[in-house]
Amino acid sequence: MKYIDEFQDPGLARRLLDEIRATVTRPWALMEVCGGQTHTIIRHGIDQLLPDDVELIHGPGCPVCVTPLEVIDKALEIAARPDVIFCSFGDMLRVPGSDRDLFQVRSHGGDVRVVYSPLDALKIAQQNPHREVVFFGIGFETTAPPNAMTVHQARKLGIPNFSLLVSHVRVPPAIEAIMQSPSCRVQAFLAAGHVCSVMGTREYPELAERFRVPIVVTGFEPLDILEGIRRTVRQLERGEHTVDNAYPRAVRPEGNPSAQAMLADVFEVTDRAWRGIGTIPASGWRLSERYRDHDAEYRFSVEGITTREPAACRSGEVLQGLIKPHECEAFGTTCTPRTPLGATMVSSEGACAAYYLYRRLGTPPTPQEASPVA
Repeated sequence: MKYIDEFQDPGLARRLLDEIRATVTRPWALMEVCGGQTHTIIRHGIDQLLPDDVELIHGPGCPVCVTPLEVIDKALEIAARPDVIFCSFGDMLRVPGSDRDLFQVRSHGGDVRVVYSPLDALKIAQQNPHREVVFFGIGFETTAPPNAMTVHQARKLGIPNFSLLVSHVRVPPAIEAIMQSPSCRVQAFLAAGHVCSVMGTREYPELAERFRVPIVVTGFEPLDILEGIRRTVRQLERGEHTVDNAYPRAVRPEGNPSAQAMLADVFEVTDRAWRGIGTIPASGWRLSERYRDHDAEYRFSVEGITTREPAACRSGEVLQGLIKPHECEAFGTTCTPRTPLGATMVSSEGACAAYYLYRRLGTPPTPQEASPVA
Protein backbone atom coordinates (compact mmCIF):
# COMPACT_ATOMS: atom_id res chain seq x y z
CA MET A 1 0.00 0.00 0.00
CA LYS A 2 1.36 3.40 -0.96
CA TYR A 3 1.92 6.16 1.60
CA ILE A 4 2.70 3.89 4.58
CA ASP A 5 6.22 5.32 4.87
CA GLU A 6 4.82 8.86 4.90
CA PHE A 7 2.77 8.02 8.00
CA GLN A 8 5.91 6.84 9.81
CA ASP A 9 8.13 9.82 8.98
CA PRO A 10 10.33 10.77 12.00
CA GLY A 11 10.61 14.42 10.95
CA LEU A 12 6.85 14.84 10.77
CA ALA A 13 6.51 13.02 14.08
CA ARG A 14 8.84 15.53 15.75
CA ARG A 15 6.83 18.43 14.33
CA LEU A 16 3.58 17.00 15.69
CA LEU A 17 5.20 16.38 19.07
CA ASP A 18 6.47 19.98 19.12
CA GLU A 19 2.93 21.22 18.38
CA ILE A 20 1.50 19.10 21.18
CA ARG A 21 4.11 20.40 23.64
CA ALA A 22 3.39 23.97 22.59
CA THR A 23 -0.36 23.47 23.10
CA VAL A 24 -0.64 21.63 26.40
CA THR A 25 -0.79 23.73 29.59
CA ARG A 26 -2.22 21.27 32.13
CA PRO A 27 -2.59 17.50 32.66
CA TRP A 28 -4.93 15.58 30.36
CA ALA A 29 -5.88 11.88 30.22
CA LEU A 30 -6.79 10.43 26.82
CA MET A 31 -8.03 6.90 26.14
CA GLU A 32 -7.27 5.12 22.87
CA VAL A 33 -10.17 2.79 22.22
CA CYS A 34 -8.49 0.24 19.95
CA GLY A 35 -5.91 -2.39 20.86
CA GLY A 36 -4.26 -1.88 17.48
CA GLN A 37 -3.66 1.73 18.42
CA THR A 38 -2.25 0.59 21.75
CA HIS A 39 0.31 -1.59 20.00
CA THR A 40 1.35 1.28 17.73
CA ILE A 41 1.73 3.56 20.75
CA ILE A 42 3.84 1.09 22.72
CA ARG A 43 5.89 -0.17 19.77
CA HIS A 44 6.96 3.33 18.75
CA GLY A 45 7.19 4.73 22.28
CA ILE A 46 4.65 7.45 21.53
CA ASP A 47 3.43 7.62 25.12
CA GLN A 48 7.02 8.17 26.33
CA LEU A 49 7.67 10.91 23.78
CA LEU A 50 4.62 12.96 24.76
CA PRO A 51 4.88 15.72 27.35
CA ASP A 52 4.35 14.52 30.90
CA ASP A 53 1.00 16.30 31.06
CA VAL A 54 -0.48 14.05 28.35
CA GLU A 55 -1.33 10.55 29.62
CA LEU A 56 -2.59 7.78 27.36
CA ILE A 57 -4.96 5.29 29.00
CA HIS A 58 -5.38 1.95 27.26
CA GLY A 59 -9.05 1.10 26.72
CA PRO A 60 -11.02 -2.13 26.25
CA GLY A 61 -10.44 -2.16 22.49
CA CYS A 62 -9.04 -5.66 22.06
CA PRO A 63 -11.84 -7.93 20.72
CA VAL A 64 -10.17 -11.12 21.94
CA CYS A 65 -9.56 -9.64 25.38
CA VAL A 66 -13.15 -8.62 26.05
CA THR A 67 -14.70 -11.92 24.94
CA PRO A 68 -16.24 -13.11 28.22
CA LEU A 69 -14.95 -16.18 29.97
CA GLU A 70 -18.42 -17.73 29.80
CA VAL A 71 -18.35 -17.62 25.99
CA ILE A 72 -14.80 -19.03 25.92
CA ASP A 73 -15.99 -21.94 28.04
CA LYS A 74 -18.96 -22.47 25.73
CA ALA A 75 -16.56 -22.57 22.78
CA LEU A 76 -14.42 -25.15 24.58
CA GLU A 77 -17.44 -27.32 25.37
CA ILE A 78 -18.69 -27.24 21.77
CA ALA A 79 -15.23 -27.79 20.26
CA ALA A 80 -14.70 -30.93 22.36
CA ARG A 81 -17.73 -32.68 20.84
CA PRO A 82 -16.78 -35.47 18.41
CA ASP A 83 -19.31 -34.45 15.74
CA VAL A 84 -18.07 -30.82 15.59
CA ILE A 85 -15.47 -29.08 13.44
CA PHE A 86 -14.71 -25.90 15.36
CA CYS A 87 -13.24 -23.04 13.29
CA SER A 88 -11.63 -19.90 14.63
CA PHE A 89 -9.10 -17.23 13.88
CA GLY A 90 -5.73 -18.19 15.34
CA ASP A 91 -5.64 -15.56 18.08
CA MET A 92 -8.44 -17.30 19.99
CA LEU A 93 -6.69 -20.65 20.40
CA ARG A 94 -4.44 -19.58 23.29
CA VAL A 95 -7.07 -17.58 25.17
CA PRO A 96 -7.52 -19.30 28.53
CA GLY A 97 -10.91 -20.54 29.61
CA SER A 98 -11.66 -21.64 33.16
CA ASP A 99 -9.39 -24.69 32.95
CA ARG A 100 -8.07 -25.07 29.35
CA ASP A 101 -7.85 -23.43 25.93
CA LEU A 102 -8.69 -24.45 22.35
CA PHE A 103 -5.15 -25.71 21.75
CA GLN A 104 -5.62 -28.17 24.61
CA VAL A 105 -8.98 -29.25 23.24
CA ARG A 106 -7.27 -29.96 19.92
CA SER A 107 -4.46 -31.87 21.62
CA HIS A 108 -7.09 -34.13 23.20
CA GLY A 109 -8.68 -34.97 19.85
CA GLY A 110 -11.02 -32.06 19.18
CA ASP A 111 -11.24 -31.01 15.53
CA VAL A 112 -10.22 -27.36 15.98
CA ARG A 113 -9.13 -25.57 12.82
CA VAL A 114 -7.60 -22.15 12.18
CA VAL A 115 -9.24 -20.29 9.30
CA TYR A 116 -8.58 -16.88 7.78
CA SER A 117 -12.17 -15.97 6.92
CA PRO A 118 -15.62 -17.09 8.08
CA LEU A 119 -16.20 -18.09 4.46
CA ASP A 120 -13.45 -20.70 4.92
CA ALA A 121 -15.57 -22.23 7.67
CA LEU A 122 -18.64 -22.16 5.43
CA LYS A 123 -16.70 -24.01 2.72
CA ILE A 124 -15.66 -26.63 5.29
CA ALA A 125 -19.34 -27.09 6.16
CA GLN A 126 -20.15 -27.65 2.48
CA GLN A 127 -17.38 -30.24 2.23
CA ASN A 128 -18.46 -32.05 5.42
CA PRO A 129 -22.27 -32.24 5.26
CA HIS A 130 -22.50 -34.92 7.95
CA ARG A 131 -20.63 -32.90 10.59
CA GLU A 132 -21.51 -29.73 12.46
CA VAL A 133 -19.21 -26.80 11.63
CA VAL A 134 -19.05 -23.87 14.06
CA PHE A 135 -17.27 -20.59 13.50
CA PHE A 136 -16.25 -18.50 16.52
CA GLY A 137 -17.54 -15.02 15.66
CA ILE A 138 -16.01 -12.41 17.95
CA GLY A 139 -15.04 -8.77 17.66
CA PHE A 140 -16.26 -5.23 17.27
CA GLU A 141 -18.13 -3.59 14.42
CA THR A 142 -15.24 -4.39 12.07
CA THR A 143 -15.57 -8.19 12.05
CA ALA A 144 -19.34 -8.35 12.51
CA PRO A 145 -20.32 -7.61 8.86
CA PRO A 146 -18.36 -10.52 7.28
CA ASN A 147 -19.67 -12.87 9.95
CA ALA A 148 -23.21 -11.65 9.31
CA MET A 149 -22.73 -12.08 5.57
CA THR A 150 -21.52 -15.67 6.07
CA VAL A 151 -24.61 -16.59 8.07
CA HIS A 152 -26.74 -14.92 5.38
CA GLN A 153 -24.96 -17.03 2.74
CA ALA A 154 -25.42 -20.24 4.76
CA ARG A 155 -29.16 -19.63 4.88
CA LYS A 156 -29.35 -18.61 1.23
CA LEU A 157 -27.37 -21.66 0.03
CA GLY A 158 -29.16 -24.06 2.36
CA ILE A 159 -26.15 -25.19 4.41
CA PRO A 160 -27.83 -26.41 7.62
CA ASN A 161 -24.70 -27.73 9.34
CA PHE A 162 -23.06 -24.30 9.70
CA SER A 163 -23.52 -22.21 12.84
CA LEU A 164 -21.96 -19.17 14.48
CA LEU A 165 -20.94 -18.81 18.12
CA VAL A 166 -21.48 -15.07 18.54
CA SER A 167 -19.65 -12.69 20.85
CA HIS A 168 -19.80 -9.38 19.03
CA VAL A 169 -19.55 -6.09 20.93
CA ARG A 170 -20.18 -2.42 20.11
CA VAL A 171 -17.92 0.54 20.92
CA PRO A 172 -20.34 3.41 21.76
CA PRO A 173 -22.00 1.64 24.73
CA ALA A 174 -18.53 0.83 26.07
CA ILE A 175 -17.57 4.51 25.94
CA GLU A 176 -20.77 5.33 27.81
CA ALA A 177 -20.00 2.70 30.47
CA ILE A 178 -16.47 4.01 30.91
CA MET A 179 -17.67 7.57 31.38
CA GLN A 180 -20.29 6.48 33.92
CA SER A 181 -17.79 4.60 36.07
CA PRO A 182 -17.04 6.29 39.42
CA SER A 183 -13.32 5.63 38.86
CA CYS A 184 -13.21 7.18 35.39
CA ARG A 185 -10.31 9.55 34.68
CA VAL A 186 -10.79 9.75 30.92
CA GLN A 187 -11.16 13.25 29.50
CA ALA A 188 -11.11 12.44 25.78
CA PHE A 189 -11.16 9.49 23.37
CA LEU A 190 -9.17 8.47 20.32
CA ALA A 191 -11.87 6.53 18.46
CA ALA A 192 -11.03 3.50 16.32
CA GLY A 193 -10.88 4.35 12.63
CA HIS A 194 -11.76 0.89 11.34
CA VAL A 195 -14.92 0.75 13.48
CA CYS A 196 -16.00 4.15 12.15
CA SER A 197 -15.26 3.07 8.58
CA VAL A 198 -18.11 0.59 9.02
CA MET A 199 -20.52 2.43 11.30
CA GLY A 200 -19.68 6.07 10.59
CA THR A 201 -19.63 8.69 13.32
CA ARG A 202 -23.31 9.36 13.94
CA GLU A 203 -23.39 7.67 17.37
CA TYR A 204 -20.56 9.78 18.80
CA PRO A 205 -21.82 13.41 18.89
CA GLU A 206 -24.42 12.61 21.55
CA LEU A 207 -21.74 10.96 23.72
CA ALA A 208 -19.33 13.86 23.24
CA GLU A 209 -22.01 16.37 24.20
CA ARG A 210 -23.45 14.43 27.15
CA PHE A 211 -20.09 13.69 28.78
CA ARG A 212 -18.32 16.80 27.47
CA VAL A 213 -15.41 14.83 26.03
CA PRO A 214 -13.68 15.28 22.66
CA ILE A 215 -13.85 12.19 20.45
CA VAL A 216 -11.29 12.16 17.63
CA VAL A 217 -11.46 9.38 15.03
CA THR A 218 -7.91 8.18 14.52
CA GLY A 219 -6.00 5.76 12.28
CA PHE A 220 -3.28 3.30 13.25
CA GLU A 221 0.06 4.53 11.93
CA PRO A 222 2.31 6.61 14.22
CA LEU A 223 1.47 9.92 12.55
CA ASP A 224 -2.25 9.05 12.67
CA ILE A 225 -1.98 8.60 16.43
CA LEU A 226 0.03 11.80 16.93
CA GLU A 227 -2.34 13.85 14.78
CA GLY A 228 -5.27 12.46 16.74
CA ILE A 229 -3.57 13.42 20.01
CA ARG A 230 -2.75 16.89 18.66
CA ARG A 231 -6.38 17.53 17.72
CA THR A 232 -7.64 16.10 21.00
CA VAL A 233 -5.31 18.23 23.15
CA ARG A 234 -6.25 21.31 21.16
CA GLN A 235 -9.95 20.70 21.89
CA LEU A 236 -9.27 20.07 25.58
CA GLU A 237 -7.26 23.26 25.95
CA ARG A 238 -10.03 25.23 24.25
CA GLY A 239 -12.78 23.67 26.35
CA GLU A 240 -14.38 22.05 23.30
CA HIS A 241 -16.01 18.62 23.05
CA THR A 242 -16.85 17.69 19.49
CA VAL A 243 -16.37 14.71 17.18
CA ASP A 244 -13.44 15.23 14.81
CA ASN A 245 -12.54 12.86 11.97
CA ALA A 246 -8.75 12.74 11.72
CA TYR A 247 -8.91 9.65 9.47
CA PRO A 248 -10.80 10.92 6.39
CA ARG A 249 -8.90 8.68 3.99
CA ALA A 250 -10.86 5.72 5.41
CA VAL A 251 -13.84 7.12 7.35
CA ARG A 252 -16.94 8.84 6.05
CA PRO A 253 -19.59 10.23 8.42
CA GLU A 254 -22.19 7.77 7.10
CA GLY A 255 -19.85 4.77 7.25
CA ASN A 256 -20.56 1.77 5.03
CA PRO A 257 -24.34 1.53 4.36
CA SER A 258 -24.09 -1.93 2.76
CA ALA A 259 -22.31 -3.37 5.80
CA GLN A 260 -24.82 -1.72 8.12
CA ALA A 261 -27.72 -3.20 6.14
CA MET A 262 -26.22 -6.68 6.47
CA LEU A 263 -25.82 -6.20 10.22
CA ALA A 264 -29.43 -5.04 10.58
CA ASP A 265 -30.66 -8.08 8.64
CA VAL A 266 -28.73 -10.77 10.50
CA PHE A 267 -28.15 -9.40 14.01
CA GLU A 268 -30.12 -7.69 16.74
CA VAL A 269 -28.73 -5.57 19.58
CA THR A 270 -28.46 -7.25 22.97
CA ASP A 271 -26.84 -6.80 26.36
CA ARG A 272 -23.34 -8.29 26.32
CA ALA A 273 -20.86 -9.29 29.01
CA TRP A 274 -17.29 -7.99 28.61
CA ARG A 275 -14.49 -10.03 30.15
CA GLY A 276 -13.12 -8.34 33.23
CA ILE A 277 -15.70 -5.55 33.04
CA GLY A 278 -19.18 -7.02 33.35
CA THR A 279 -22.42 -6.67 31.41
CA ILE A 280 -22.92 -3.47 29.43
CA PRO A 281 -26.50 -2.84 28.24
CA ALA A 282 -27.09 -2.88 24.48
CA SER A 283 -23.36 -3.37 23.88
CA GLY A 284 -23.46 -6.41 21.63
CA TRP A 285 -25.18 -8.32 18.88
CA ARG A 286 -26.80 -11.73 18.68
CA LEU A 287 -28.35 -13.54 15.74
CA SER A 288 -31.91 -12.40 15.06
CA GLU A 289 -34.85 -14.79 15.24
CA ARG A 290 -34.92 -15.54 11.50
CA TYR A 291 -31.30 -16.80 11.72
CA ARG A 292 -31.72 -18.66 15.01
CA ASP A 293 -31.13 -22.04 13.33
CA HIS A 294 -27.52 -20.93 12.73
CA ASP A 295 -26.94 -19.88 16.35
CA ALA A 296 -24.44 -22.29 17.96
CA GLU A 297 -25.54 -21.43 21.51
CA TYR A 298 -29.12 -22.33 20.61
CA ARG A 299 -28.13 -25.40 18.56
CA PHE A 300 -25.85 -26.96 21.19
CA SER A 301 -27.73 -25.82 24.32
CA VAL A 302 -24.60 -24.66 26.15
CA GLU A 303 -26.35 -22.98 29.05
CA GLY A 304 -25.58 -23.27 32.73
CA ILE A 305 -21.81 -22.92 32.40
CA THR A 306 -20.17 -21.43 35.49
CA THR A 307 -16.86 -19.60 35.21
CA ARG A 308 -14.01 -18.52 37.44
CA GLU A 309 -11.34 -15.95 36.68
CA PRO A 310 -7.84 -16.50 38.11
CA ALA A 311 -7.59 -14.51 41.33
CA ALA A 312 -4.14 -13.21 40.41
CA CYS A 313 -5.22 -11.83 37.03
CA ARG A 314 -5.93 -8.08 36.93
CA SER A 315 -6.70 -7.89 33.22
CA GLY A 316 -10.12 -6.42 33.99
CA GLU A 317 -8.43 -3.41 35.56
CA VAL A 318 -6.11 -3.14 32.55
CA LEU A 319 -9.10 -3.21 30.19
CA GLN A 320 -10.79 -0.42 32.15
CA GLY A 321 -7.65 1.70 32.12
CA LEU A 322 -7.31 1.58 35.90
CA ILE A 323 -3.77 0.17 35.86
CA LYS A 324 -0.98 -0.29 33.33
CA PRO A 325 -0.04 -3.92 32.57
CA HIS A 326 3.29 -3.81 34.42
CA GLU A 327 1.45 -2.72 37.59
CA CYS A 328 -0.07 -6.20 37.85
CA GLU A 329 1.94 -8.40 40.21
CA ALA A 330 1.60 -11.40 37.87
CA PHE A 331 2.82 -9.56 34.77
CA GLY A 332 5.95 -11.15 33.30
CA THR A 333 6.26 -13.64 36.16
CA THR A 334 3.38 -16.07 36.57
CA CYS A 335 1.64 -14.48 33.57
CA THR A 336 3.55 -14.61 30.27
CA PRO A 337 2.59 -15.38 26.65
CA ARG A 338 3.47 -19.03 27.33
CA THR A 339 1.55 -19.17 30.61
CA PRO A 340 -1.19 -16.54 30.28
CA LEU A 341 -3.65 -15.84 33.05
CA GLY A 342 -5.82 -13.60 30.87
CA ALA A 343 -6.52 -12.85 27.23
CA THR A 344 -4.71 -9.49 27.37
CA MET A 345 -1.40 -11.40 27.46
CA VAL A 346 -2.00 -13.62 24.41
CA SER A 347 -4.07 -11.49 22.05
CA SER A 348 -2.23 -9.76 19.21
CA GLU A 349 -4.00 -6.55 20.31
CA GLY A 350 -3.79 -7.05 24.07
CA ALA A 351 -2.19 -4.33 26.17
CA CYS A 352 -0.32 -6.84 28.33
CA ALA A 353 1.05 -8.54 25.21
CA ALA A 354 2.24 -5.17 23.89
CA TYR A 355 4.02 -4.32 27.14
CA TYR A 356 5.65 -7.76 27.25
CA LEU A 357 6.65 -7.81 23.56
CA TYR A 358 8.19 -4.34 23.64
CA ARG A 359 9.76 -4.85 27.07
CA ARG A 360 7.72 -2.29 28.98
CA LEU A 361 8.52 -3.79 32.34
CA GLY A 362 8.12 -0.64 34.40
CA THR A 363 11.47 1.10 33.87
CA PRO A 364 11.33 4.16 31.57
CA PRO A 365 13.86 4.38 28.74
CA THR A 366 16.84 6.71 28.79
CA PRO A 367 16.66 9.78 26.54
CA GLN A 368 19.04 8.02 24.13
CA GLU A 369 16.67 5.05 23.85
CA ALA A 370 13.56 7.14 23.16
CA SER A 371 13.31 8.40 19.59
CA PRO A 372 10.23 9.25 17.56
CA VAL A 373 9.10 6.45 15.25
CA ALA A 374 11.75 3.73 15.09
